[in-house]
Amino acid sequence: MFSAFKKFREGLRRTADSALNSFSNIFSKKIDAADIERIEESLYAADFGYDTASEIVEAIKIEYRKNRELRGKDAAAIGADVLFKILGGAEGGLKEAEDGNPSVVCLVGVNGAGKTTTAAKLAHTLSGGGGVLLGSCDTFRAAANEQIREWAGRLGVRLVESRQGADAAATAYDAWQSAKAKSVKWLVLDTAGRLHTKENLMRELSKIRRVIQKNDPAAPHNSIIVLDGSLGSNGIEQAVAFNEAFPLTGMIVTKLDGTGKGGALAGVYKRLGLPILYVGLGEKPGDLQKFDARAYANGIFGLED
Repeated sequence: MFSAFKKFREGLRRTADSALNSFSNIFSKKIDAADIERIEESLYAADFGYDTASEIVEAIKIEYRKNRELRGKDAAAIGADVLFKILGGAEGGLKEAEDGNPSVVCLVGVNGAGKTTTAAKLAHTLSGGGGVLLGSCDTFRAAANEQIREWAGRLGVRLVESRQGADAAATAYDAWQSAKAKSVKWLVLDTAGRLHTKENLMRELSKIRRVIQKNDPAAPHNSIIVLDGSLGSNGIEQAVAFNEAFPLTGMIVTKLDGTGKGGALAGVYKRLGLPILYVGLGEKPGDLQKFDARAYANGIFGLED
């Protein structure tokens, strides 16, 4: 547990130190009304949104009215507890297939969210649990195949490749057949990045789903949106649109180490109730971490475990 707290605290340092520096500046001193106002402003700056920020600040105000000796570290602990409760039920896991079929994980999202690197890192994470196969279904972007091939080689993950301009659904079908023949437990499919406003590209996702279901009607068992954490609350709109076109079972939030808007994760969860499976806290394969609500809440507020 300690390592999880440490990883989250380090990965969320930019949010904790810049957007929420109100806490770090007042940790050891008694707070006053002006401090509480600055805390509220910092929560908005971190893209927590009105509902979450208000809930956190109100809890701090209630305690402050009862105890005028309240210190910044105490206020941070209150904020972390409220955030942890808001995220109750947010921790999610991958669903496994039945009847010996591959468990299909299909990653979707807009361009630049980090799907390809996340697909490779996720495959690496799953490689010790019954074997994994990575399917390159991004047949639109010229460099996609080279990128995923490089990652697969670096991490020692088996890959079913495609080529630019090929039918993405056909590649998904071939990848499933290969995974089944090799008795692989996990099949991770990387799809082309697409704007959630482009109907023709969104229809391609539906085709991938239909074709995979010819092999297994229950597939894909996991339809995961990859969201760029640095985009803040804009991720909510993306998630809503993708969920309508390609019903989602969960989300992965990337690039949290490089943003001061780490609070948006809570907003997406409050809006859609999608489980958060993993978060990206750095560039290394091991920086794709299973989401831990307590570690996240404490890391946001700069607390130790």
